[in-house]
Amino acid sequence: MEEITVRNMYRVDLPAVLEIAEQSFSTPWSLRSFEYEVGNRDAVLKVAELNGTLIGYVCIRSFLDITHVMDIAVIPGQRGRGVGSMLLNDALLEIKETRTDTQHITLEVRKSNIAAITLYKKFGFRETGRRKDYYSGPKEDGIIMGLDIDKQIL
Repeated sequence: MEEITVRNMYRVDLPAVLEIAEQSFSTPWSLRSFEYEVGNRDAVLKVAELNGTLIGYVCIRSFLDITHVMDIAVIPGQRGRGVGSMLLNDALLEIKETRTDTQHITLEVRKSNIAAITLYKKFGFRETGRRKDYYSGPKEDGIIMGLDIDKQIL
């Protein structure tokens, strides 16, 4: 039986994480960006694994008084199976438990990414604004979403 597990991301995971990013985004993060986050004590990094193969990841980081969902992706063949929910839930639970000063979490998402917007809304994120032409390749507005951590749904 196939079982998806979520665990912390480690440096050894980065080649697979980079491959997932390249399959998921028109302008994916560089290896150097992922390396920086793995070494950052203010980051919560999780991967989803299926039978020993990485199929998704999430990166959330705190900057001063702001906590931000920086990147989340699932390989195309595994989307729609709840992997993104598992990753986001695990990361948000860790933030709630270990970073008790965190009150609000933000993110940006392409306005056309209905699946991601639906996922975020499921967790209680709400649209708080828009960033005109925030994304490139293709150029598109970004929706700013926010979550009060004490109102997290899952």
